Amino acid sequence: MLIDWFTVGAQALNFIILVWLLKRFLYKPILNAVDAREQRIAAELADADAKRAEAKKERDEFQHKNEEFDQQRAALLSKATDEAKAERQRLLDEARKAADALSTKRQEALRSDANNLNQAIRRRTQQEVFAITRKALTDLATTSLEERMSEVFTRRLRTMDGKAKEGLGEALKTASEPALVRSAFELPAAQRAAIQNALNETFSAEVHVRFETAPDLVSGVELTTNGQKIAWSIADYLASLEKGVGELLKEKDKPEAKTEPKLEPKPAPKTEAKTASKPEEPKPETKHQ
Repeated sequence: MLIDWFTVGAQALNFIILVWLLKRFLYKPILNAVDAREQRIAAELADADAKRAEAKKERDEFQHKNEEFDQQRAALLSKATDEAKAERQRLLDEARKAADALSTKRQEALRSDANNLNQAIRRRTQQEVFAITRKALTDLATTSLEERMSEVFTRRLRTMDGKAKEGLGEALKTASEPALVRSAFELPAAQRAAIQNALNETFSAEVHVRFETAPDLVSGVELTTNGQKIAWSIADYLASLEKGVGELLKEKDKPEAKTEPKLEPKPAPKTEAKTASKPEEPKPETKHQ
C-alpha cells in the first residue's frame, strides 16, 4: 500500500490548524470562562465566609448585649426591691415613732390629768382637814389653830439641837437683811411678839424679823435667813397620810390575781382637849436653800 505523504502532511497540517483554532477560539475562552467562574465562586465563598463571620460576630455581640441587659435588669430590679424595702422600713419606723410619740403624749396627758386630779383632791382634802382641825381646836381647846401653830413654832425654836441652832445663829449674824417669818395666816401682834422673844432668847441677841403671809404654807410657820430655813406646819402630818393613801392606790392598781399585801393603817393625828394626851408633833424642818 502506497502512502501519500502529501496527503498525510496536509491532513497533519489541517489537524494542527484545527487544534490551534480550537485552542484559540474554543478552549481558551472556555478555560477563561471556567477560571472567571472559579474566581467568582471563590470570591462569593470568601464574601459568604466574611458575612458569616460578621454575622457570627454580630450574634455574639447581641448575645453579650442581651446578657449585659439581663444583668442590668436584674441589678435594677434588685436595687428597686432594696429601695422599696428600705422605704417600707422607713415608713414603718416613722409610723412606729409617730405611734410611740402619740402614746407618750397620751400617757403624759393622762399623768398630767391624774396629777392635776391628785393635786385638786389633795388641796380639797387639806382644806377640809384644816377647817375641821381649826374648828375642833377652837371647840375643844378654846384656842385658835393659828395660836397653836405659833406656840409650837416658838417651842421648837427654844428646843433646837446644837447643830441646827449653831447653823441658824451663824446665818442670822451674817444676814444682810432681816430674817423672814412666813405664815399661812396673819399673825396677831401677840404671836409676833412671842416669836420675836423666842428668837432673841434662843440666840441671845436682838434678831431683826420681818413677817409675811404665805397661804401656800397651809397652816404653818417658817423662818428663812441667809439660805437657812426652819419650818413647821400641818403638812408634815398630811405627808404621812398622803403616802399611805398613795401606797393603797398603787396596791389597788395591781392585777387582782396577785395577793395584795395589807397596809397597816397609820394612826391619824388626834386632836383632843388640853387635858387629854397630845399627839406627837413632827420635828421642825431645817434646810439649806
